[in-house]
Amino acid sequence: MDAAPALITSTAATFAAALPEGGRLAGLDVGTKTIGVALCDAGWAIASPAETIRRAKFSVDVALLREIVRKQSVKGLVIGLPLSLDGTDSPRTQSVRAFARNCAGLALPILLWDERWSTAAVTRTLLEADASRARRAELVDKLAASYILQGAIDAMMMGGPALFDAV
Repeated sequence: MDAAPALITSTAATFAAALPEGGRLAGLDVGTKTIGVALCDAGWAIASPAETIRRAKFSVDVALLREIVRKQSVKGLVIGLPLSLDGTDSPRTQSVRAFARNCAGLALPILLWDERWSTAAVTRTLLEADASRARRAELVDKLAASYILQGAIDAMMMGGPALFDAV
Protein backbone atom coordinates (compact mmCIF):
# COMPACT_ATOMS: atom_id res chain seq x y z
CA MET A 1 0.00 0.00 0.00
CA ASP A 2 1.32 3.45 -0.92
CA ALA A 3 1.82 6.04 1.80
CA ALA A 4 -0.58 8.96 1.80
CA PRO A 5 0.79 11.99 -0.05
CA ALA A 6 2.27 14.69 2.14
CA LEU A 7 -0.05 17.58 2.92
CA ILE A 8 0.97 20.85 1.26
CA THR A 9 -1.12 23.83 2.34
CA SER A 10 -0.96 27.58 2.79
CA THR A 11 -3.41 27.56 5.69
CA ALA A 12 -1.81 27.63 9.15
CA ALA A 13 -4.79 25.92 10.82
CA THR A 14 -4.80 23.04 8.32
CA PHE A 15 -1.05 22.60 8.75
CA ALA A 16 -1.29 22.68 12.56
CA ALA A 17 -4.10 20.09 12.50
CA ALA A 18 -1.91 17.74 10.41
CA LEU A 19 1.00 17.87 12.85
CA PRO A 20 1.48 15.29 15.60
CA GLU A 21 1.51 16.48 19.21
CA GLY A 22 4.82 18.12 20.02
CA GLY A 23 7.83 18.11 17.78
CA ARG A 24 9.98 20.71 16.17
CA LEU A 25 9.28 22.50 12.93
CA ALA A 26 11.82 23.59 10.33
CA GLY A 27 11.53 26.77 8.32
CA LEU A 28 13.09 27.03 4.87
CA ASP A 29 14.01 30.08 2.82
CA VAL A 30 14.57 28.49 -0.59
CA GLY A 31 16.76 30.51 -2.92
CA THR A 32 18.42 29.69 -6.20
CA LYS A 33 21.88 29.31 -4.59
CA THR A 34 21.11 28.56 -0.93
CA ILE A 35 18.46 27.23 1.42
CA GLY A 36 18.25 28.99 4.76
CA VAL A 37 17.15 26.66 7.55
CA ALA A 38 15.60 27.58 10.89
CA LEU A 39 14.23 25.43 13.69
CA CYS A 40 11.75 26.04 16.48
CA ASP A 41 11.35 24.37 19.82
CA ALA A 42 8.79 21.58 20.33
CA GLY A 43 6.41 24.07 21.98
CA TRP A 44 6.41 26.30 18.87
CA ALA A 45 7.43 29.41 20.78
CA ILE A 46 10.74 30.55 19.32
CA ALA A 47 12.27 30.12 15.86
CA SER A 48 16.04 30.20 15.65
CA PRO A 49 18.35 30.30 12.63
CA ALA A 50 20.11 26.97 12.15
CA GLU A 51 22.19 26.78 8.98
CA THR A 52 22.53 27.65 5.33
CA ILE A 53 22.68 24.88 2.75
CA ARG A 54 24.52 25.61 -0.51
CA ARG A 55 22.22 24.40 -3.29
CA ALA A 56 23.32 21.49 -5.45
CA LYS A 57 21.19 18.97 -7.31
CA PHE A 58 17.80 18.45 -5.68
CA SER A 59 18.74 14.92 -4.62
CA VAL A 60 21.68 16.34 -2.64
CA ASP A 61 19.55 19.14 -1.18
CA VAL A 62 16.81 16.75 -0.04
CA ALA A 63 19.38 14.34 1.44
CA LEU A 64 20.74 17.20 3.58
CA LEU A 65 17.20 18.19 4.58
CA ARG A 66 16.34 14.57 5.40
CA GLU A 67 19.36 14.44 7.75
CA ILE A 68 18.30 17.67 9.50
CA VAL A 69 14.75 16.31 9.86
CA ARG A 70 16.07 13.09 11.37
CA LYS A 71 18.63 14.66 13.73
CA GLN A 72 16.28 17.41 14.94
CA SER A 73 13.06 15.30 15.10
CA VAL A 74 11.30 17.72 12.75
CA LYS A 75 7.56 17.05 12.37
CA GLY A 76 6.69 19.66 9.71
CA LEU A 77 8.20 22.09 7.21
CA VAL A 78 7.35 25.76 6.73
CA ILE A 79 8.60 26.88 3.34
CA GLY A 80 8.70 30.58 2.46
CA LEU A 81 6.66 31.34 -0.66
CA PRO A 82 8.03 34.36 -2.58
CA LEU A 83 4.84 35.91 -3.89
CA SER A 84 4.95 39.08 -5.98
CA LEU A 85 4.17 42.27 -4.08
CA ASP A 86 0.59 42.14 -5.40
CA GLY A 87 0.20 38.59 -4.05
CA THR A 88 0.40 36.80 -7.39
CA ASP A 89 2.73 34.01 -8.44
CA SER A 90 5.96 34.66 -10.29
CA PRO A 91 8.42 32.24 -11.91
CA ARG A 92 10.28 32.13 -8.56
CA THR A 93 7.03 31.29 -6.75
CA GLN A 94 6.41 28.41 -9.15
CA SER A 95 9.95 27.14 -8.53
CA VAL A 96 9.38 27.10 -4.75
CA ARG A 97 6.01 25.35 -5.20
CA ALA A 98 7.82 22.68 -7.25
CA PHE A 99 10.48 22.41 -4.53
CA ALA A 100 7.72 21.84 -1.95
CA ARG A 101 6.10 19.14 -4.10
CA ASN A 102 9.51 17.47 -4.44
CA CYS A 103 9.90 17.56 -0.63
CA ALA A 104 6.73 15.48 -0.26
CA GLY A 105 9.03 12.45 -0.15
CA LEU A 106 10.07 13.56 3.35
CA ALA A 107 6.53 12.53 4.42
CA LEU A 108 5.99 15.68 6.50
CA PRO A 109 3.17 18.22 6.40
CA ILE A 110 4.32 21.32 4.50
CA LEU A 111 3.09 24.87 5.01
CA LEU A 112 3.78 27.42 2.26
CA TRP A 113 4.09 30.77 4.03
CA ASP A 114 4.06 34.25 2.51
CA GLU A 115 7.62 35.53 2.69
CA ARG A 116 7.33 38.74 0.70
CA TRP A 117 9.03 40.89 3.33
CA SER A 118 11.31 38.40 5.11
CA THR A 119 14.61 39.13 3.37
CA ALA A 120 13.99 42.89 3.39
CA ALA A 121 13.17 42.86 7.12
CA VAL A 122 16.21 40.77 7.98
CA THR A 123 18.52 42.85 5.78
CA ARG A 124 17.23 46.07 7.40
CA THR A 125 17.90 44.62 10.86
CA LEU A 126 21.42 43.57 9.86
CA LEU A 127 22.11 47.04 8.41
CA GLU A 128 20.88 48.66 11.63
CA ALA A 129 23.25 46.35 13.52
CA ASP A 130 26.06 47.63 11.26
CA ALA A 131 26.83 44.12 9.96
CA SER A 132 29.38 44.06 7.17
CA ARG A 133 28.32 43.04 3.67
CA ALA A 134 30.12 39.68 4.13
CA ARG A 135 28.43 39.07 7.49
CA ARG A 136 25.00 39.95 6.01
CA ALA A 137 25.56 37.49 3.16
CA GLU A 138 26.52 34.81 5.67
CA LEU A 139 23.44 35.32 7.87
CA VAL A 140 20.57 36.57 5.70
CA ASP A 141 19.22 33.22 4.45
CA LYS A 142 19.01 31.43 7.79
CA LEU A 143 17.69 34.58 9.49
CA ALA A 144 15.02 34.92 6.77
CA ALA A 145 14.08 31.26 7.39
CA SER A 146 13.75 32.08 11.08
CA TYR A 147 11.56 35.12 10.29
CA ILE A 148 9.33 32.95 8.06
CA LEU A 149 9.05 30.19 10.67
CA GLN A 150 8.32 32.62 13.50
CA GLY A 151 5.49 34.21 11.52
CA ALA A 152 3.95 30.82 10.85
CA ILE A 153 4.19 29.56 14.43
CA ASP A 154 2.78 32.85 15.75
CA ALA A 155 -0.20 32.45 13.40
CA MET A 156 -0.72 28.82 14.44
CA MET A 157 -0.56 29.64 18.14
CA MET A 158 -3.07 32.47 17.70
CA GLY A 159 -5.28 30.52 15.29
CA GLY A 160 -4.53 33.12 12.61
CA PRO A 161 -6.24 33.21 9.22
CA ALA A 162 -4.64 32.07 6.00
CA LEU A 163 -2.85 34.89 4.24
CA PHE A 164 -3.59 33.58 0.77
CA ASP A 165 -5.41 30.78 -1.03
CA ALA A 166 -4.43 27.14 -0.65
CA VAL A 167 -1.91 25.65 -3.03
